[in-house]
Amino acid sequence: MPIYPIRARMPQYPSMRKVFATLLLAACALLLPAQKRLVLIDQDGAGPGGTDQMAMLALLQSPDVQVLGITMVTGDAWRDEEALHTLRMLELTGHTDVPVAKGAVFPLVRTEDETRLDTALYGKIAWLGAWGRVPVATAEPANGASSPAPARFESHGPYEIPPMPEGLPAIKPLDEDAAHFLIRQVRAHPHHVTIYAAGPLTNIALAISLDPEFASLTKGIVLMGGSLNPQTADPEFATDPRHEFNFWFDPEAAHIVLHADWPRIDATTVDVSVKAPFTKQMIDTIAKSQAPAARYIAAWSQARSYMWDELEACAWIDPAITTREALVYMDVDLSHGPNYGDTLIWSERLKPATGVRLVHAQLDLDLPRFQKEFVDLMTRTP
Repeated sequence: MPIYPIRARMPQYPSMRKVFATLLLAACALLLPAQKRLVLIDQDGAGPGGTDQMAMLALLQSPDVQVLGITMVTGDAWRDEEALHTLRMLELTGHTDVPVAKGAVFPLVRTEDETRLDTALYGKIAWLGAWGRVPVATAEPANGASSPAPARFESHGPYEIPPMPEGLPAIKPLDEDAAHFLIRQVRAHPHHVTIYAAGPLTNIALAISLDPEFASLTKGIVLMGGSLNPQTADPEFATDPRHEFNFWFDPEAAHIVLHADWPRIDATTVDVSVKAPFTKQMIDTIAKSQAPAARYIAAWSQARSYMWDELEACAWIDPAITTREALVYMDVDLSHGPNYGDTLIWSERLKPATGVRLVHAQLDLDLPRFQKEFVDLMTRTP
């Protein structure tokens, strides 16, 4: 019987060169900064201070976020005035590298005259935004005071610029309009950009109409909009629980946006916003910091009832802030009657065959986590 030699199977170890290369790659991965999340801000930037400006600051101040640009839309105030307040905020807080593009001055269909007739027929609306009486500060804070001078109230036309207490900006907006700017940025970063929409959705609807692939080329949209059934004694919502300003101001635009082919839709609703107050304690804490954003807020923001847009921004930065949501199919009432602009929702079983999309509607939050995160962002030196 032949005898065959037995070859020992020795363990195979990687060469020292391969080991060194693996360790070097791991070290580089630890040293390189994480890729920032890309966002485009579409905002009705009333100012100075206030929910619109403070929400933009939350995104601008986050070390994990890169703001590709800001587009302005009429909502809480008129577009041209908003653009100037936003440009000045960028100057005062050290974010002048972020471009600003001006968008729609008027809603797609709704008009101011029609709305005033509707309020005579169906009842008054608590907040008319640019169409209502808006606060205008009369002077800059004296001797470094922490709050602006008492405001008088007046309304003005779409292209009038009232005195700006924080001063006029030196930087200018882009020559490009908002819709084309949004499309260009999304096309330049396909499937990597989130749209943050915190005002009426006119600019977004125009971008969708110009480029049918616009929505599908994003990572999704987060919007401040919609109201399901807020649990509040606030008469603005207790007696009209489906009313929310951004959807109401341009219902047709909201309808277009809610039917577009977004990878995901997140909505910060009235239901969760009324649980997030902006308190004097938060302002006092922010005012102790010498960071540019903190100084801006200390000078131009005051405690108020709700942190509408700030919550939307922070919940996108840190999804753990949202503790409860409803998955609903959402649309807007387009009938020109007492419910024009109200939020419509359905379950999967009851939804209509009209192409309505699934929306992650935020309903509750971790309030201490949100308040801490917002204060931390505002007191951070960029």
